[in-house]
Amino acid sequence: MEQQTKQEKNNHICIALLAHVDAGKTTLSESLLYACGALRKVGRVDHKDSFLDTDTLERERGITIFSKQARLSMQGRDVTLLDTPGHVDFSAEMERTLQVLDAAVLLISASDGIQGHTQTLWNLLKKYQIPTILFINKMDQPLADHDKILQQLQQTFSSECIDFGAERDTAFWESIAVAQEESLEYFLEHGDLPQEEIARLVSCRSVFPCFFGSALKQEGITELVEGIASYIETPRYPSAFGARVYKITRDQQGNRLTHMKITGGQLHVRDMLSSANWSKEEKVNQIRLYNGEKYETAEQVNAGEICCVTGLSESFAGEGLGIENYEIAPVLSPVLNYCVQGPAEMDAHTLLAKLKLLEEENPELHIVWDEELGEIHAQLMGEVQIEILKCVVKDRFGIEISFDDGEVVYLETIADTVEGVGHFEPLRHYAEVHLLLEPQPRGVGLVFASDVSMDDLSLNWQRLVLTHLKERQHRGVLTGSPITDMKITLVAGRAHTKHTEGGDFRQATYRALRQGLMQAQSVLLEPYYSFRIAVAPELTGRVMTDVQRMDGKCDPPQQTMEQTILTGKAPVSTMRNYAKELLSYSKGKGRISLVAAGYDICHDPEAVMEKRAYDPGHDLRNPADSVFCEHGAGFVVPWDEVKEHMHLPSIFDTNSDEDYKAFTAQQIRREQEKQNRRESAKYGSEEKELAAIFERTYGPVKQRLPQQTRKVISPAQSEAAEAWKKTKKKQTEPRESYLLVDGYNIVFAWEELKELAQVNIDAARGRLMDILCDYQGSKGCHVILVFDAYKVRGGIGQMQHYHNIDVVYTKEAETADQYIAKAAHTIGKNYNVTVATSDGLVQLIVWGQECLVWSARELFEEVNRSKLQIREQYLEKPVSATNRMADALQKSE
Repeated sequence: MEQQTKQEKNNHICIALLAHVDAGKTTLSESLLYACGALRKVGRVDHKDSFLDTDTLERERGITIFSKQARLSMQGRDVTLLDTPGHVDFSAEMERTLQVLDAAVLLISASDGIQGHTQTLWNLLKKYQIPTILFINKMDQPLADHDKILQQLQQTFSSECIDFGAERDTAFWESIAVAQEESLEYFLEHGDLPQEEIARLVSCRSVFPCFFGSALKQEGITELVEGIASYIETPRYPSAFGARVYKITRDQQGNRLTHMKITGGQLHVRDMLSSANWSKEEKVNQIRLYNGEKYETAEQVNAGEICCVTGLSESFAGEGLGIENYEIAPVLSPVLNYCVQGPAEMDAHTLLAKLKLLEEENPELHIVWDEELGEIHAQLMGEVQIEILKCVVKDRFGIEISFDDGEVVYLETIADTVEGVGHFEPLRHYAEVHLLLEPQPRGVGLVFASDVSMDDLSLNWQRLVLTHLKERQHRGVLTGSPITDMKITLVAGRAHTKHTEGGDFRQATYRALRQGLMQAQSVLLEPYYSFRIAVAPELTGRVMTDVQRMDGKCDPPQQTMEQTILTGKAPVSTMRNYAKELLSYSKGKGRISLVAAGYDICHDPEAVMEKRAYDPGHDLRNPADSVFCEHGAGFVVPWDEVKEHMHLPSIFDTNSDEDYKAFTAQQIRREQEKQNRRESAKYGSEEKELAAIFERTYGPVKQRLPQQTRKVISPAQSEAAEAWKKTKKKQTEPRESYLLVDGYNIVFAWEELKELAQVNIDAARGRLMDILCDYQGSKGCHVILVFDAYKVRGGIGQMQHYHNIDVVYTKEAETADQYIAKAAHTIGKNYNVTVATSDGLVQLIVWGQECLVWSARELFEEVNRSKLQIREQYLEKPVSATNRMADALQKSE
C-alpha cells in the first residue's frame, strides 16, 4: 500500500530549449547558465567555446547536433536544462527529449518570425502536452517588431500567448483570467490572480507566457529565469520505481550509456532492472549526473531527475522501465533512403555491425539490410545528416563511406476492408489464421487487436499471433514498401492439440496478412513537405509555377512591401532539391523552409511501381500462398484459391448457425482422418486410398446415374468431389522429377565426406558428385548439386555438366540456400522437386513450394537403398552358361 501512495513534491524540474535553426538557442542556454551562476563566462557559438556544444563537429559547424544537459539552480529550484538540435535533419533527437520534460522554452527569432519547423515544434509540444514558455529572441535587431510578432503568435499558436513583460494592470490580469472559468471568477472577485493559479494555468497549457529580449546581450534573461522558477510546477511522482529512456550514447572508453529520467521512486547503484523487451535482468553498475562534458557519480537518484546509467546492454530510446512499461513511438520518421557503400576491401556485414551501433544512439538514423540486393540502406532526414554521418563514421571507426543519390521512403496502405487467410499444414504441423484488415486515417500507423473467443483459440496462441504481427516490418504488394495506417484484427484461428508449434502460427500469420494484402485495393503513399518560401515580389509567379510543376499545392501568397511569402505542401520526391534551384535564380536572396508533413497518396504511383518492378508473387520471403496437407504430403494452394480450402469459415459468410455447426463438425472429422493416416501415407497416396478416404468422408462413391435419376448432392459434397477429381488427375499425370542437393550441407553431415573434407575439400566434393552420378543413373531423375561460392570475391556463378548431373557454384553474395529456394520455386510449378538439406530454414521455405524435403540422413538412406536395388537387380539376372557375341548382338537389336 505504501508503495502506491504519492510522494510529496520535490523541487526539481527538467526543461528544454527548442527552436528552429539559427534562432539563438545555444546562446540562450549560455546566458541562462551565466545568469544562474553556473558559468563564470558566457561562451559563444562563433567563438567555439559554448558550454553545451562539446562535440568537435558541433563546434566546427556552429550547430547543435546532439542533445546535451546542464545542471543549475533557478531561485532555489534545481533544474536540469536540455539543449536540443534545431536543424530539421536532427528532429528525431529533439523529439526523444520531449518524453522526459516538465516544461519547454520555445524560442522565436524576432527577425524571422514563425518558421515551418517552429510550427512542427509547437505541434509536438501539444501532442506531448508539455507546458510551454515562449522567448522571443533577437529583439535588438532593427527589423524586430514587438507588437507584430506577438500578434503572429496569437494568430498562429494560441490567443493565450500573453506578454508577461507587460504592465500588471487590469488588462493583463484579464487576458490570463479568461483562459478558464474558475480563474475568471477569482479575477472578478479579487482583481488579480495568485502565482499558484497562473502556474496551474501554465501547467495545463491554458496560458503561454511570452518573454522578449536578446540572449546575446543578456536582455530579458532575468525575467525569463523568474518566469521559469515561478510558473513551472513540479510534478508529483509515485513511490514505485519508473524510468523513461530517451537516449543511448557511448563515452570515450566505449562504455554504453543509457540516459533516462526517473519517473517514480528511486534508482540505486547495483539495482537489477528488467523489461519485457530484454532477454534477462541487468544490473546498474554506475549512475552518472552529467553537466556538460563532465559528470559526477551518485549512489542513488530520485524521481524527477535526469541521469545516465552504465551496465544496460539491451535498453533503447523511447523505452519505459518499471511502472513506465510501455514504449512511446516517435511522430517524426526519416523520409529519404540511401544506399551506403564502404571501402571495397571491407565486408558489408562488418560495416553493417558498426552502423547498427550508431543507429541505437541516433533515433533519426534507420539502418536496413536489404537481403535480396545484399546492400546496406540508411533512412535519413536530409543531406546535412549525411555529411554528419560520414564524419562520425570516419572519426569513430576510421572508415570512409559514401552514399548514392537516394530516394524517398514509400509506404503502402489499403483502401478497403478484407479478410486474409493463412494456413500452414506441412506434415506434423498445423495452424490457420484469419485476419481482418481495415484502413485507418493517415498517420495512425499499424493497430493490432484480437476479437476471438478463448473457447475457439487459447489466449496463448492469440498473443503469439499478435506478437508475430508486431515483430517485423511487413511489406506491401505494390512496391514492397512497408505497410502502415491499417487495423489488423485476429478474427479466427485454429490450432491442433498435438501438432501445432509456435513457428506454425508465425507462418500462418505472415501468409494471412499477405493474402489479405493481395486481395485488397492497395494505395501507395509518399512523404510530403510543408514549405515556406520567401522571395522578391517579382519572383512570385516563378515560384508558383515551380510548385505546380512539382505536383504541389500553394496557399494564397502573403504580400509585404519587401517580399512575398508562399506556403503549401509538395511531395518530397519532387521538392527535395528545390532549395539549390531557388538560391540560383533568386541570386541567393530567396529563402525556403521545408518541414516533414507526413504521408499522403503518391502523386505518380505508376512511375514508382514501374521503377521498382516489384513482383509480389516472386517474393519468396513473403509468400501469400498457403500450405495444406493431404494424404501425408504438403501441397501449396495459391493465395486466390485459399478460401476454397480453408478449414474455418470466413467472417463474411452468411451461413446459419446450423450450417456453421455442420461445417465445423465435418472439418473436424476430415482433420482427424488426415492425422490418422499421415504416417502411413508419408510419400504420397494411391488412387484406391483416395477413393477410400472420399467414401469415409462423404459416403460410397456411386456410378454416375442418368440425368433423370441422378441424386442431388449438397454444395459442400459437390465441391469436395471436384477437388478430389482434380487431385486424382494431378497425381496420375506423369511429371519429371528433380533433386536439388545442398552440397556443403551434405558434405559436412555425412561422416565419410566430413572426414575427407578435413583432408581435402575438393576430394570431398568430387566424391559426392560421383555418388550422385550413380544415384541419377539408377533413378533417372534430374540432379542439381549446388555449392556455396558467395564468399568468392568477384564470383559470377557457373553451372557445369558433370557426367549425368549438373553442378552449380553460386555467384558472389549468393548462398546455396538462396539458389535452391529460387530454383524450387521456379521448377516446382511444373515438376516434382525434392530438396536434400538439413538446413531448417531452407526446409521451411521449400515446404511452401510444394516440394518434398529430405534431410542429409534421409538422402544417405535413399542412396544406400538405390545401391541395394541395383545389386539385387544384377543378382536376379539369369547367367548364361556361355558368353557369345551373337547373343549380345541379338539383345542390342
